[in-house]
Parts: sequence; C-alpha cells; structure tokens
Amino acid sequence: MSPMIWALLITTLSTSTIIVMSSHHWLLAWIGLELNTLSILPLIMKSGHPRATESATKYFLIQATAAALVLFAATMNAWEMGHWHMAAPLTPLTATTISLAIMLKLGLAPMHAWYPEVLQGSTFTTALIISTWQKLAPLTLLYLMNNQLPTKILLLVSLTSTLIAGWTGLNQTQTRKILAFSSIAHMGWLLAAMSLNPNLAILTLLIYIMMTTTMFMALNTTTMKTLTDLGTTWTQSPALTALTILTLFSLGGLPPLTGFLPKWLILHELCYNKLVPLAMMLALASLPSLYFYIRMTYLTVLTIPPNTTNIEHKWRFNSRIVPLLPATMTLTALLLPMAPMLTSI
Repeated sequence: MSPMIWALLITTLSTSTIIVMSSHHWLLAWIGLELNTLSILPLIMKSGHPRATESATKYFLIQATAAALVLFAATMNAWEMGHWHMAAPLTPLTATTISLAIMLKLGLAPMHAWYPEVLQGSTFTTALIISTWQKLAPLTLLYLMNNQLPTKILLLVSLTSTLIAGWTGLNQTQTRKILAFSSIAHMGWLLAAMSLNPNLAILTLLIYIMMTTTMFMALNTTTMKTLTDLGTTWTQSPALTALTILTLFSLGGLPPLTGFLPKWLILHELCYNKLVPLAMMLALASLPSLYFYIRMTYLTVLTIPPNTTNIEHKWRFNSRIVPLLPATMTLTALLLPMAPMLTSI
C-alpha cells in the first residue's frame, strides 16, 4: 500500500469519526458511520491473508447492518415526530432500536460473536484501531442520546457482556482473542457507567483506551501471538515483559493500579443508585477475566518453555520499542493516586 493511499485512509478514518461527533442530524451521523466502516476495511485486508479477507467481510456485514438499523430507526422517528435533529425527543422504539444497533457495532454480548474473529484475522495495529478508535463514534451517539436511553436494557447488556466475556475468554489461547473478550468485558462496564453517569463513562473510556493501547503495543513489540509465546519474552526484553505484567494486572482491575479506578467508581455509582445486586454481580463477573489475565502473567513469569534454537537465540532479534509505550505503561500502572483530581473534572 502506497504512503498516499495509507494517508488517505487514515485521514478518512479520523474525519468520519469527527463527523459523527460533530453532527446534529441523524442522516449526517449515518454518513459518518458508513465512511468510518469503509475506511477501515482496506486496513484490515492489508496483509492479504485469507483470514484478513474473512475478517474484513465479517466486519463490513456487521457494521453495515448496524448502520442500516440506525438509519431505519431515525427515518421512522422522522416519520412520527417530524424532525431529524439528534437532540430532539425520540420515540421509545426508536431509542431502543438505535441503542441495540450501537451495541451491535460495539460487539457487546449477546451480539459479540463477530468481534473476536475480526480481531484474530487482523494485525496487531489494525486490531488496536478496531478496539479503540472505532469505539468512539458509536459511543458518541450513545452519549448524545443519554437522556433517552433504555436504562434497563443497557444494564442488562452490561451484565451479560461482562459475564459472557469472562467465561468465554477462559479457553482462549490466542492473545488477540483474549484482548477481544477483555474489550467486550470493559465495554460492559462502560455501558453500566453510561446509563447512570455519562461523565464517568468518558473517564472509563479514556482509561480503557490507554490500557488497551499499552497492551497491544507491548504484544506487537514482543510478537506474542499465542499463550505459548509468552514464556519466550524474558530473553528478548526483560523490562518490557515486567511492565507488561503490570499492564495485565491493571486490565484486571487490581489495586493499586490504574485499572482499579473506573471499576471502583462504577461500583460506587451503582451502590449510590441502590443497585447493589447488580454491583455485586458485575464484581463477581470480573473474576473470570481476572483469572485469564493472571494465567497470562503466570505463563510469562513462572514457566520456562523447551530451549529450542528459536528460543535460545530470540534475544538476538532487536525489538523496536514504540516511543509512546513507556509513557502509556507508566500511566496504566500509576494513575490511581490522581483519582480525586480525575473524578472532580
């Protein structure tokens, strides 16, 4: 792919998300969603592998279906209410349909089956874009219609996503699929925050993007594609591997790391709104996710694979450390003391 085409795709990808964020008309938001989908497809297919083509096809079908549902619901709302303005009141059926379409775009359970497969067929860089930047446009639509969201449906989908992602991620051996189920679980927590406190949802999203970016960049640098690759990274970069372990613990939400902050605040918000049973179920649902993070840590630290030629000489391969990686790893591990300042913004 030539640099000119690459720059054009990245520019279109960024511009389409900004169009959705700045739109006040449902038709304009739909155009932004479609441009966003079309600009990411060549990036997914860039490697030319059959799995990449399959992932691009699945991604296109799911995203086109979700965008068509958004357009259909907005059209029906314009038919009944006589306007296309996003800030104007929506009918309950329209709000529910758009919310479900956005959940399909985000890959939330029970509409999540496409998401791990798409990430597995993509490169680490493309999977990072799908897991972070591609979440912004759908979540912006949820944020704009936060006063009209079906709260009960959102909380139910939130709990379902956290439960299914935790249990389904237990038997995965591919790191990209594990991070896909991690993303589904984090989106479940974010959806619970969105239905109760949109400002807390923004904080949760920022911390999620920071932790996921750190993890993907670390895996890409050390080429850890499967769980069996985790034991070979000490010889390649001991410092990076140690910080990757802290990032895994932070993704699991263990104190005193940064990942504990959004979960702590969301549980506090749920208890404040007298949703203690839901808070307890969400906390228990995060335990399977924590288990497979700790399993990855165990395979990285406490197991030594057979000393084949590739493993003995893996230290000879120079890893190109991304300049952004040390800063994001530091923030992923040490941001919790700034919690009072972050929650007061």
